[in-house]
Amino acid sequence: MRTLFAFHGGVHPPTHKDESTRTPIAQTPLPSKLVIPLSQHVGNRAVPIVQVGERVLKGQKIGRPEGKLSSAVHASTSGTVSAIDMQLVAHHSGLPDLCVTLIPDGKDEWIAHGGVDTKQTSHSELRHLLRKAGVVGLGGAVFPSDLKTDAHHHKIKTLVINGAECEPYITCDDMLMRERATDILRGAGILRELLHAEEVLIGIEDNKPEAIAAMQLAVGQDKHDKMEVLSVPTMYPSGGAKQLIRILTGIEVAAGVRSTEMGVQCFNVATAYTVWRALAHGEPLLSRIVTVTGNVSDAQNFDVLIGTPLDELVALAGSKPDTDRHIMGGPMMGVDLPAGTVGITKATNCIIESSPKLFPPQPPALPCIRCTRCTDVCPAELQPQDLYWFAKANNFGKTQEFHLFDCIECGACAYVCPSNIPLVQYYRYAKSEIHERERDKKAADLARERHEYRQLRIERDKQEKAEKLAQKEREAAAKAAQAAATPDDTQQRLIEEALARAKAQAAVAHPQNTETLTPGQSAEIAAIEARRAKIREMAADAGADDEPPKSH
Repeated sequence: MRTLFAFHGGVHPPTHKDESTRTPIAQTPLPSKLVIPLSQHVGNRAVPIVQVGERVLKGQKIGRPEGKLSSAVHASTSGTVSAIDMQLVAHHSGLPDLCVTLIPDGKDEWIAHGGVDTKQTSHSELRHLLRKAGVVGLGGAVFPSDLKTDAHHHKIKTLVINGAECEPYITCDDMLMRERATDILRGAGILRELLHAEEVLIGIEDNKPEAIAAMQLAVGQDKHDKMEVLSVPTMYPSGGAKQLIRILTGIEVAAGVRSTEMGVQCFNVATAYTVWRALAHGEPLLSRIVTVTGNVSDAQNFDVLIGTPLDELVALAGSKPDTDRHIMGGPMMGVDLPAGTVGITKATNCIIESSPKLFPPQPPALPCIRCTRCTDVCPAELQPQDLYWFAKANNFGKTQEFHLFDCIECGACAYVCPSNIPLVQYYRYAKSEIHERERDKKAADLARERHEYRQLRIERDKQEKAEKLAQKEREAAAKAAQAAATPDDTQQRLIEEALARAKAQAAVAHPQNTETLTPGQSAEIAAIEARRAKIREMAADAGADDEPPKSH
């Protein structure tokens, strides 16, 4: 029997899970349209590669990954692209993002697709296929799975498959394990091969006996070596990666340290299932299991196409008229959605229909009384009350000193706070402000570096021009000085020859000046006179020949 460990803190909120586990997973019909965000993962937004008016097939890539930290996005069914624009999305920011709107044609026509033999395919190719299939973590983090399966940097001893599903109301993983345990284990086997892990530990909270039994049966039937299903105590937030790793292995993942550095990697059960479907069947991530519960007449889990409008999904569960808001996720960590028109994303595991009766308005916050209950239940062993004071005072440097970013935003502190202080909201606010200031600082640093480089380039160009001009001036001065000191021999010779010719011509014109001529000039004059005599003789002969004959 493997020894289990405990993590610090935790709470026991009402689970409200029975309402949505009474019926099997239902397949949703084709919606009237699909609003598919191009940013459904950690990292860069996918780049659209389709055009408005284009017909696409089910499984066709409509958004390619941009950069290393990104993931592909696909058409959830066949149809026509009606728009590529900014629309409200299922995100706690409430801001619009780039989406592809697809109008289904009702044919649900697939692209040509097929799986690979995972035993005969290289690990690099398998990771590339996961990237092409758009497989990301479905436990909430939506981190690209192809990057998580790269074990080159650290040796992984233990692979943890997270089936704890600790937050109230959410039962999508529970029903998935009950109905598709075999495929989950096959996906876990592939992940173990990719990571070269020695063992696989599957942690499930003990309030899910049916899921535990189904997974244990699948392990026994397939005879998976060193793969164990473990029942862990029900305690929120045991489903946190660090908390579950602590429970199953006793390893304490320190602040600022990745679990892979400790030889452990963690995947959600839904992610393992999707890995199997992507590699063994060639199916991209087009749908996921979503719990629809709360203020509805028929709480249930649905297999939902990515991009299905929220309004059409909750209508299938019978959303009641007094519903006042939609919560994506659980009541502890969930976020209010901005509108019912948003599309279901890869990160959507649960939709809770809220009403004033189900979730009464939060009482006004009172001053903190320093009761330290929040400290007692914090699973990250932080000082929530100090973080609250620093965040409220906008002292973000102090929040970082008190390890703000180790907070997993589980909400346990706010749950036990007798003063009804929305602590998690303050932490999120502080984190967002710090991120924004870091972005601004990076942008300012980049702008300063560009300005400094531009100034440096301008000064360098000026200096180069000045040096070239000075060099030209120095060369011109040197030539002038040389010409003044020693005239060019060729030029001097030409001048002397020109003077000699001028004197010779003057002597011919004025023979009386011949006494001033040099012997060379006298010879040149004699030659000129000889040529002239010859020319006169030739001219006389030519005239005699042209004379008419005399008469007799």
